[in-house]
Amino acid sequence: MILFTYFIHYVLYSYYIFDVIIERMDKKLGALLLIFFLSFSIFITALFFNQPLAKFTRAKEDFLPSATSSLIFAYPLTVKADNTSESTINVFVRSEKGMPVKEQRITITSSIGRIKEPEVVTDDQGKASFHVVSATEGVAQIEAYIGGSLKLDQKLSIKFN
Repeated sequence: MILFTYFIHYVLYSYYIFDVIIERMDKKLGALLLIFFLSFSIFITALFFNQPLAKFTRAKEDFLPSATSSLIFAYPLTVKADNTSESTINVFVRSEKGMPVKEQRITITSSIGRIKEPEVVTDDQGKASFHVVSATEGVAQIEAYIGGSLKLDQKLSIKFN
């Protein structure tokens, strides 16, 4: 923080000196000096923060769900096919940066069995929970959709026996 304070003092002092110089010099040279000092200031700022300048100027888009970063889990993966034993499926909606995305409508489909909840809205942690049961033996292929149209890249299989 102290280094940053010294840097700010340097920049402000440079601009003060620039104002004094520009009064005594040609306007074209003054403009070139201004461009130099601005470029130098941007370079030093990027150097101190050690990150691209675009990261500081770009708007954050952590509220957009990602099909590749979102996750789907189930437990247990093997369930009795008695139409009462259930498997809990958790869908975690994440942004491209891995941040939780809340208030997203999630639906899931299953090749066999019945999903108890037709649609769930994600909580503050980006989590939506479902339960699936089946009276038919076999392997259920589970797929999740965000907002009804964005299909998660990850799929899940639950065995009913």
